[in-house]
Amino acid sequence: MADAETLRGRFAATAGRLAELEEARRADLAGRVARFVEPGGEDRALDAGTGTGALAFALAPIVAEVVGVDLVPELLDEARKRAGEFPNVSFVEGDVTKLPPDLGEFDLSGSLRTLHHVRRPELVVSELARVTRLGGRILVVDQLAPIDPLVALDLNRFERARDPTHERTLADADFRQLFEANDLRLLRSEFQEETRDLERYLDLAGCEGDERSQARDLAPGGDSYKVTIGWYLLAR
Repeated sequence: MADAETLRGRFAATAGRLAELEEARRADLAGRVARFVEPGGEDRALDAGTGTGALAFALAPIVAEVVGVDLVPELLDEARKRAGEFPNVSFVEGDVTKLPPDLGEFDLSGSLRTLHHVRRPELVVSELARVTRLGGRILVVDQLAPIDPLVALDLNRFERARDPTHERTLADADFRQLFEANDLRLLRSEFQEETRDLERYLDLAGCEGDERSQARDLAPGGDSYKVTIGWYLLAR
């Protein structure tokens, strides 16, 4: 994972913007999560790398309890401000590569757009597997790297220029290897095309000045471009 100081600096400055984006996407995300995961109403769920609570709030109406964990206090502050209509959601400060020991066990554990910020994503997947009960399920959602390694290299250069907390966008094959290494069985996968407006995407990361100019030069498209988001549901 990017070091704690870098993470906190980047997300402390942009927490409000991220929370606004989460609210704008909330209904769409909630519908997609409910359809893809089909959770049980009595499930206890974990949102690892919760940020401003996007996945936690999407799960809240369809599970019994959600615990969101994140390393950045400012992101958790924004999440708590918006949690009033979700009394079954709580938030804990912690590192998703080494989850707090007192969280307990979960029926459903998830990670939404988090793994590309982590230097060793295998640790996050291992932790998700560890805290999920036998027979439980794990949801992983993140941007996918292109199959062509040179195109993927260019994409990662752009993402790091845009956001210093970006580590690496993984390919579909990388995700599947991580799942197999933790004895997780793939139940279903889905690939979502997402169009990104370049200037809004730079704003979201607080990318300004020389860094913004560099990121524009490295951008994979013109004013907008498409990326693929992978959705994976796994059995523990």
